[in-house]
Amino acid sequence: MAFTLAIGDQAPDFLLPATDGSSYSLKDFSEAKVLVVFFTCNHCPFVVGSDEVTRATALKHAESGVQFVGINANSVNTKADDSFDHMVARMNEQKFPWTYLRDESQEVAKAYGGLRTPHFYVFDQDRKLIYTGRGVDSPREISKMTVNNLDQALTEHLAGKTVSVPLTNPIGCNVKWDGEDEHWMPAQACDLV
Repeated sequence: MAFTLAIGDQAPDFLLPATDGSSYSLKDFSEAKVLVVFFTCNHCPFVVGSDEVTRATALKHAESGVQFVGINANSVNTKADDSFDHMVARMNEQKFPWTYLRDESQEVAKAYGGLRTPHFYVFDQDRKLIYTGRGVDSPREISKMTVNNLDQALTEHLAGKTVSVPLTNPIGCNVKWDGEDEHWMPAQACDLV
């Protein structure tokens, strides 16, 4: 069985605490026409390098009913900077236009098959997966970016078109799995394309 959700798969449910003091499940985003769930964190240079492009993409499509949900599943035993307190501080400082959730048990990351930070999943109104992979092709150095796959997928879907490139490999740091070396990947994890 593949580690990461396949195109057409249903979004797995979750119930996770957010930096705003509330807890959220999938149904809390039921009004979203499109839901972008992405695995992210506080420290990764690929996340930090591309956060402003992610912000711009989220803001661009917000009026079309697209909502973004970031999930940090990294083990604090591997990266102390990824603690919930650091998440709250980062959101207070950056004021990102997404809900930022903490997946302490890493069960949600396993259910989705999060490979790297950042790793994006785009779900349609029925919460079927229509795109998964990278946000952009050069997340660490945005000056070298040539394509924003996330924006392209959202633009095509919102225009009623089929997403032309539904699968890309996420580019970033490994998800930091608890009790494992920081570069460890689950045995069934593999490239998406």
